[in-house]
Amino acid sequence: MITDMAASDFRRKVKSREELREILGAHPRDRSVIMCHGTFDLVHPGHIWHLMYAKSKADVLIASLTSDAHIVKADYRPFVPQQLRAMNLAALEVVDYVTVDESDTPLENIRYLQPDYFAKGYEYSEQGVHPRTREEMDALASYGGELIFTPGDVVFSSTAFIDATPPNIAVEKLVTLMKSEGITFESLRNALVGFDGTPVHIVGDTIVDSYVYCNVIGSSTSKTPTVSTKFESQIDYVGGAAIVAQHLREAGADVKFSTVLGDDDRGQYVRDEMSRTGVVCDPYIDKTRVTTQKSVYIAGGQRMLKVDKVDNRPISEDTLAHLKNSISSYDGRAIVFSDFRHGVFNRDTVEQLKAVIPEGPIKVADSQVASRWGNILDFEGFDLITPNEKEARFTLGDQDSVIRPLSLDLYRRADCKTLILKMGDRGIMTYRAPSPEVGSFFSIDSFAGNVVDAVGAGDALLAYATLSLATTGSEVVASILGSLAAAVACEREGNMPVGYADVLARINVIERQSRYE
Repeated sequence: MITDMAASDFRRKVKSREELREILGAHPRDRSVIMCHGTFDLVHPGHIWHLMYAKSKADVLIASLTSDAHIVKADYRPFVPQQLRAMNLAALEVVDYVTVDESDTPLENIRYLQPDYFAKGYEYSEQGVHPRTREEMDALASYGGELIFTPGDVVFSSTAFIDATPPNIAVEKLVTLMKSEGITFESLRNALVGFDGTPVHIVGDTIVDSYVYCNVIGSSTSKTPTVSTKFESQIDYVGGAAIVAQHLREAGADVKFSTVLGDDDRGQYVRDEMSRTGVVCDPYIDKTRVTTQKSVYIAGGQRMLKVDKVDNRPISEDTLAHLKNSISSYDGRAIVFSDFRHGVFNRDTVEQLKAVIPEGPIKVADSQVASRWGNILDFEGFDLITPNEKEARFTLGDQDSVIRPLSLDLYRRADCKTLILKMGDRGIMTYRAPSPEVGSFFSIDSFAGNVVDAVGAGDALLAYATLSLATTGSEVVASILGSLAAAVACEREGNMPVGYADVLARINVIERQSRYE
């Protein structure tokens, strides 16, 4: 596997700063030492030139990496996680040692390791000495070290390369993450097996998603821009919280589903679908409202129009009482609040529904409300929340911050144990409570191949992440299996449940790719 090769050949060169000081000895020393510091997010010719020049000036070259936690200059960075960035540099013959700097500047490591020379790229000197460079010069001068500027004939930007043509290293990044967490592909398969029979309760708004297929036959008149179409067919899918329930069931869980339905044909369709797929449906039938339906009209593969039949009034006291009783009386491993703001959840009901959750199950929430009045922070203190980037920005009123500070802000304000932020085709970023053994965040690239219909991918992620967290307690396993389920969902048209076998097959494919098979 990729990581096996890395461990045997290169990882011996990656050292902590304490290990490096033991190896190098105190300054002054017999062998001269030079240190380069940077992000090295994507190693390119400019980096190689910089490192080769630095090595020519000393006996030992240390490449120092900015840790993931301190990379906030560009959006969706780092592109390559620190373990893989360290391995990339360690694979270079010119580099003797690699260290990951856990501080936000190299000053502490300069003072601690006391290299004879500290190399900076030409771009740092062409406009005069930057104040931070002056601090580095002072740190070096304190023990007799020297700053060296490498020639500026070749200057490239990692960000420019990544933005222009980002390389596909999703598998390498995933395997590196798994290696660092002690997770194997067999671990992922075992986690899937462990889903079987797990009791889960999902509460939320039901939607019927209707795909209406048409053929365009022209404009109806010459006086208006009205498009005339011919109806061909219609396919209905359960959506909203109902499809999350089906994803959970297809993954192997024993699912109870509490919702509100109208006394209409669409409501009956939902009940029939739940019964057919083995979901225990506990609906409150409200004769005063319609079952939510969202119809999309498709012609020539293009989505031309959406028409929604909704009743977003707050639920009645009787409905609320039914849901509270359903929640308080259920003994399961997880409870999921799936909020689409179509009546079940509002400023009056959220706190009441949260208050009756029994002790024991993990608490999960997904609030798809970026275009309506809702807020993922309504579910403060939950074990897992899974908003997308747009919903996070809507919640925080922040359209400017780059993704990682934005995620951290939401994570702290939500006071949740785990945040999985969905970033569309860029994958996900997960924040978790850090400990001395684990990092506070990590990212996973998208594994979707031919994206056919991204609608509903987040529901698949929610289901598989919930089951993973409930059965394994691992945020990493939850993020990986959730991402793979979302990838499968993206490659199908319509809201169809993702099954155990679908995700298992994707795990097997990625394992083969990791072995270059």
